[in-house]
Amino acid sequence: MPAAISRFAPSTQIDTSVLRVATYNIHKGVRGVGPRKRLEIHNLALAVEALDADLVCLQEVRLFHHREARRFDRTWFGWPEGGQADFLAPDGYDVAYRTNAITRHGEHGNALLSRWPIGDIGHHDVSDHRFEQRGLLHVPIDWSGTRVHAVVAHFGLAHSSRVRQVQRLARFIESEVPPNEPLLVAGDFNDWGEKLDEPMRRIGLLRGVSGDGARAQRLTFPALVPVFALDRVYLRGMRCRATSVPRGMAWARMSDHLPLLAELELE
Repeated sequence: MPAAISRFAPSTQIDTSVLRVATYNIHKGVRGVGPRKRLEIHNLALAVEALDADLVCLQEVRLFHHREARRFDRTWFGWPEGGQADFLAPDGYDVAYRTNAITRHGEHGNALLSRWPIGDIGHHDVSDHRFEQRGLLHVPIDWSGTRVHAVVAHFGLAHSSRVRQVQRLARFIESEVPPNEPLLVAGDFNDWGEKLDEPMRRIGLLRGVSGDGARAQRLTFPALVPVFALDRVYLRGMRCRATSVPRGMAWARMSDHLPLLAELELE
């Protein structure tokens, strides 16, 4: 079981004034290379439940992968029979998933797990070139009578690609998200140099940061000794009360990223 999350106490009842959001790159549920490769998807299921988030935004999620399924079929727990998004969802959560990248043996994409009812699921390709297949998962959420738009993103490895993907995100928002409805864009932005905040601000999205501004509460990569804030939540029509990043060896072994949690409220 993952270590306790220090800054946020587990909820005992639903607080409709605060939307608790997590974003987590799960590295396709597998860690290590060669003979040391190990299946972590079962531990990740416990981790997702421990986050106790209203919305869990996931990247690098597999629907299937034939080679990995064969490899881990002989292990104690084995490869899940269905898609990883459904496997990771706690009881009672709605699930949205769309594929971003298709590879020789399988595929992977973005997912959203929601404690609140979801609307029609949308997907928009923002790939910048054929070597990196990237997409936006768009899911409207009925949060206690308020329609909130959640977009799960995974941006490219080059800064120039990320800037172009911000521009494509802007066109997508203009086309698909009414201007008067709250919006959050969460995911792995691969922004090593901390250069995306200004392009995102220019399209009306502000980064959700801890109320005290503590940088340690947003560092998520690499998981063992995090020094980069690659995983983020950007907001429109909402504000961030606090952020938190769970730490410890149990979290560090499950993925190369740590999850970021944010407590959000309407403006």
